[in-house]
Amino acid sequence: MIKLIGILIIIVGFILKLDTLAVVLIAGIVTGLVAGVPFPKIVEILGKAFVDNRYMSIFIISLPVIGILERYGLRERAAYVIGKTKAATVGKVTALYLVLRTLAAMFGLRLGGHVQFIRPLILPMAEGAAMNRYGEIKSEDHERIKGLEAAVENYGNFFGQNAFVAAGGVLLIVGVLKELNYTVEALDIAKASIPIALIIMVVGTLQFFYYDRKFDQKYGIRARAKKENR
Repeated sequence: MIKLIGILIIIVGFILKLDTLAVVLIAGIVTGLVAGVPFPKIVEILGKAFVDNRYMSIFIISLPVIGILERYGLRERAAYVIGKTKAATVGKVTALYLVLRTLAAMFGLRLGGHVQFIRPLILPMAEGAAMNRYGEIKSEDHERIKGLEAAVENYGNFFGQNAFVAAGGVLLIVGVLKELNYTVEALDIAKASIPIALIIMVVGTLQFFYYDRKFDQKYGIRARAKKENR
């Protein structure tokens, strides 16, 4: 049981809100030492894990780029452009992104992300569509729109990625099932995931259009007034 001490270290570290990377690193080293693994071997294992998964940290490179784009008005321009599209609504913008995000995940394309796409681009577009349609909206509805845009990224990524045979989730599922003596291949998991990805596109789109109706009912008088003035 002492070999599970790494889990305790991680729990305590997270409760105390210590540096995440340091906590995980210490937990790994302590677990290795308790298990009788030589320290040089522990360092070798950690180094190999970092090299094998270094692509996971590539997104960090995009953060300064996104920051510079926001500094020079990316959010404002996105809202302005979508605001000029009279037919645009929160639901249509969000549903369109859901389809694109899910299809991209199904083909293994690294399109999307809360930091890279949602915050600087999709959210301002949805808010711009709402303000163009209804004028000023209440702060509570701004929060609802934020929630919808956060949800659409999760929908598309989570349900779309397993339709790609080389996705990490697919390989994990295959590995677990084979350990349980089930004969299964990555292609089988990907095929089984395609209907789920299609279903989430339909269900998500219905959800986003439902919020269009709610917003229309709530701000309906204002929307009709704007149309009459045009």
